[in-house]
Amino acid sequence: MNLRSPLAALLLCAGFLNATASAQAPAEGQSALASRALALADAAEPQVIAWRRHIHQNPELSYQEQQTAAYVAAALARMPGIEVQTGIARTGIKAVLRGGKPGPVVALRADMDALPVAERNDLPFRSQAKGEWLGKEVPVSHACGHDTHVAMLLGAAQALSQVRADLPGTVVFLFQPAEEQGPGPVASGAPAMVAAGVLENPKVDVVMGQHINARGPSGTISYRRGGFMASGDAFKIVLKGKGGHGSSPWTAKDPTLAAAEITLALQNIVSHQVDPLDGTTVVTVGLLQSGNRVNILPDTAEIGGTVRSLSKKNQKVAHDSIRLKAQKIAESHGLIAEVTIDTGYEVLVSDPVATQAVARALVAAAGPGKAAEAPPSMGSEDFGSFGKNIPVVFWHLNASPFGDRHGAPNHSAEFAIDESSLRVGVRALVGSTLSYMDRPADAAKMP
Repeated sequence: MNLRSPLAALLLCAGFLNATASAQAPAEGQSALASRALALADAAEPQVIAWRRHIHQNPELSYQEQQTAAYVAAALARMPGIEVQTGIARTGIKAVLRGGKPGPVVALRADMDALPVAERNDLPFRSQAKGEWLGKEVPVSHACGHDTHVAMLLGAAQALSQVRADLPGTVVFLFQPAEEQGPGPVASGAPAMVAAGVLENPKVDVVMGQHINARGPSGTISYRRGGFMASGDAFKIVLKGKGGHGSSPWTAKDPTLAAAEITLALQNIVSHQVDPLDGTTVVTVGLLQSGNRVNILPDTAEIGGTVRSLSKKNQKVAHDSIRLKAQKIAESHGLIAEVTIDTGYEVLVSDPVATQAVARALVAAAGPGKAAEAPPSMGSEDFGSFGKNIPVVFWHLNASPFGDRHGAPNHSAEFAIDESSLRVGVRALVGSTLSYMDRPADAAKMP
């Protein structure tokens, strides 16, 4: 799927044509405040698209989002009543809007970083930026849609700031770095921001977020009560033995046989050791390497792979089993096994009660029949780190530029979205915030 001029023209005009369309009628039972705020969200569409295009043309990699953060902070500074704090977890931003009435504290999050991917299309605002990744100069683009996340959250901040006097609670806007950092010794942005205290002062009651994709009809929303996106962990097993000559393997302690045996043994973790009823789990070996010549037995071998799970219990079972199998099989070969498991992304569990409280707002944002509960995804998102001690709600905003046909997947060089979906995303953030603030006092006790 290579984007050419006709599609580029469609993407350019779709959002602006939609900006002139009349706002959707208020949903049944919708408050006057919600109706007014959603109208303001609709009116922000041209500005949201402009913000998105600027950020899209100026992408920055994980923990390098200095210019993006400065741009966001400047936009927030122009909105009435918003207090802005910068430099959190290196480049993150926390902005607070205190409503004129008492109520809960709702946090809304958008991630800011881009990917080392060369964008392939002919859009006039495509990225031609370069950056440094792993010591090399690489092309950089928003191939995962984080530019849209930032723009939509700015749109929500603008709309909510305009109804501040009637807002029954406080909103915390979190612009997060480094969602794409991935598993490893350096934490990604969500856990780093949590560690920096963004959920305190004021103490946050719920965190909400969304992620755009091009795999569903534009302007539709997919959500789920319970496990929604998988954990994302990386493991590495280093086997240390004793090298030798291929003619006399009995004089060596060859790690290659042990590596093969461990690789096969890891395959029965999913089939025999995790509970499938508690959530899907996948253990994948993607790296197996050892040696340089056919007649030389090496000293070491390395196995690497990933664990993804929709169950925190199964995630732990998989981790424990990887360590045990590697160590015991290595011992049986007279080898030493060093096992490292980096937990990059937590299981993302949308709190069932909080999700139920905002489900109607998601329908009102997208329109009748355009927001629905969906199956879980084995993809990973570090948003789950916000949900260790408080409820979180997450949804997917679908934005295929090809109508009902799938567009390119996230992280693809040809990833592109229909900009008219951004209006729906702003409405979803605004409406969900107000819906949670207006929920019944005993909602937390709902089954």
